[in-house]
Amino acid sequence: MKKIIGTSLTLIVVIGLLVTTFVVCPFTFTTLQQETLFILGIICLVSILFCFIAGEITRNNSQMDKLWSILPMIYLLVVLIKGTIANGFNARLLIMTILVFIWGSRLTYNFAKKGGYSIKFWEGEEDYRWAFLRQNKYFQNKFIWGIFDLFFISFYQNFVVLLMTLPAVAIMEASSSFNYYDLIPTLLTLGFIVLETVSDKEQLKFYNKRKELMKDGTKLEDIEAPYNKGFNTMGIHKYSRHPNYLAEQAIWVSIYLFTISAGVNTYYVFNPTIVGCLLVILIFLASSSLAESISMSKYPLYKEYIKTTSKYIPWLNKKAN
Repeated sequence: MKKIIGTSLTLIVVIGLLVTTFVVCPFTFTTLQQETLFILGIICLVSILFCFIAGEITRNNSQMDKLWSILPMIYLLVVLIKGTIANGFNARLLIMTILVFIWGSRLTYNFAKKGGYSIKFWEGEEDYRWAFLRQNKYFQNKFIWGIFDLFFISFYQNFVVLLMTLPAVAIMEASSSFNYYDLIPTLLTLGFIVLETVSDKEQLKFYNKRKELMKDGTKLEDIEAPYNKGFNTMGIHKYSRHPNYLAEQAIWVSIYLFTISAGVNTYYVFNPTIVGCLLVILIFLASSSLAESISMSKYPLYKEYIKTTSKYIPWLNKKAN
């Protein structure tokens, strides 16, 4: 019940912020920004069509998972080129682009190590959560699954990725130059990229070791502790169940902060380009809940892990999530 209440409150707060931001903080895009958004929109539309068609034909619904880290790099590069041609060198925009390329390159490489990519781009390992969802009695209906694939997997996620990069579009014609305030989002983004990197490495090391211990057919419960739990509780995962999810959300909140240091019309600290990072939070709220429901069904000790370890921020709200 506490988990349901907490999730519901988060949804209410995020949706409330979205509505308030657009009502209180109107934002008008310039001609250059509109032209740039048109190009990004075309790329987004092509990606939506690819994800849906490839996903339906191959029954591999990780098409958007492959593009999650690639599209923002493409979008930022387009914004940087358009902005530079029109207005000359923009240090803030260049820094944002470099940060997104660091984030995207690392995440793409990490996904590749898991077998997510193939020479035939539409192939590769599918995220286990999609297969789990397809087992749901409602989603076993191909028409219902097709609707879900079109509107959530293909359209919604692509649209959110596009919105994530709106802060870069917003600062294309900012009057202020790179300043000391820009160091805050720069350092925060780098810090959270490091956190995400450490988390992913810990996870990969744990599951590779667990796989090695079970390679001769040994059952999970018979291998050495703590690998016999089935899930990682070592390193930073001792203090946070999803440090990589925390980092991913925080990276895009940090990217949004560049609009504040750039002086984009804000109401206190809000402007409409915040919509991207807020929707990322909603996606990871749903994604983490799904991942944990799967873990609880597979590993009996996971419920105890939930009781003793915070979902995101260490020592915060351990028993209520």
